[in-house]
Amino acid sequence: MPTSPTHPRPRTVRVALIGTGGMANEHVKLFRAVPGCRLVAAADVDRERAREFARRHDISESFDSAEELLAGCDFDAASIVAPDAAHATLSILCLKAGKHVLCEKPLATSHAEARQMAAVARRSGTVAMVNFSYRNWSALQGVASVVASGRLGELRHVEASYLQSWLVSRIWGDWRTGPAWLWRLSTQHGSLGVLGDVGVHILDFATYPAGPLRSVHCRLKTFSKAPGDRIGEYRLDANDSAVITAEFANGALGTIHTTRWACGHVNRLYLKISGSLGTVEIDSERATDSYRICAGRDVHGPRWREVRVKPTPTNHARFIRSIRTGAIAQPDFAQGAAIQRVLDACFESDARGTTVRV
Repeated sequence: MPTSPTHPRPRTVRVALIGTGGMANEHVKLFRAVPGCRLVAAADVDRERAREFARRHDISESFDSAEELLAGCDFDAASIVAPDAAHATLSILCLKAGKHVLCEKPLATSHAEARQMAAVARRSGTVAMVNFSYRNWSALQGVASVVASGRLGELRHVEASYLQSWLVSRIWGDWRTGPAWLWRLSTQHGSLGVLGDVGVHILDFATYPAGPLRSVHCRLKTFSKAPGDRIGEYRLDANDSAVITAEFANGALGTIHTTRWACGHVNRLYLKISGSLGTVEIDSERATDSYRICAGRDVHGPRWREVRVKPTPTNHARFIRSIRTGAIAQPDFAQGAAIQRVLDACFESDARGTTVRV
């Protein structure tokens, strides 16, 4: 059960970024769109990169470690944008120092880590959120409301997919030449493959409206991408495609899949939830602020209706609002840990070749 923060509520929330890679630029943009917060520092193990990032974004201070940041800067909240393997250590360090934390997904590299993070967050009394960024789409919030209203009846079937093509297309650049892409293909550099990178998004995208999973049967595949499956220091062994057959706690069956090989799709999320009384659908290539629904008498046509949804506050806006007002913040670390449990079950299922209970 999410709880309200118990720490003092500042009028202006001072935010420090930990990690200054590509995603940190997006965090800057999203925080600066929120009234009542100010970016005061940036930290990175690469001190020069931290300095350049701070200069470029007009942030007054930069540091070369989280420890140095905590010792030398007065701030209220940390935004963790470091590599996945560092999420647990950095988040726990900040939480124990009394800082509010917004952590990039995935929350951790294992359910055990994520559960520990959630426990520390609960004891700290601070706001602790995970950045499942597609919760920002009003279409997803609208679909969650439709399901919760009972308009679809009892859920029967769920289809969810996350399709990218950057291993084939150069629309985001050439992955062969940049560490920002190569590390995502290498387990020794902390990657959990496409399942850990964007699979975590589509799992949240499906379970947020449709409910938690009871069991999964997962198949992972890594395809050859370079001679000897290596480029420089990067061994290209992380999974590229994942297919999950799932049973939801409410009894519905589902298929959830993701890949980096889907030519023609840059970054497509798709969700269809079918129940005993209707079906609802999101296709990000069509719209992220509307969904389609066929329910009630329309099922006999069939007739689909497009429903536009008012904009929803971003995770960053909800994070700042919760710190300032004490409002309950979601998605929190407990929800992030629940998704991490599903990820662990998927890896176990693939290794054992069998269905695993979540």
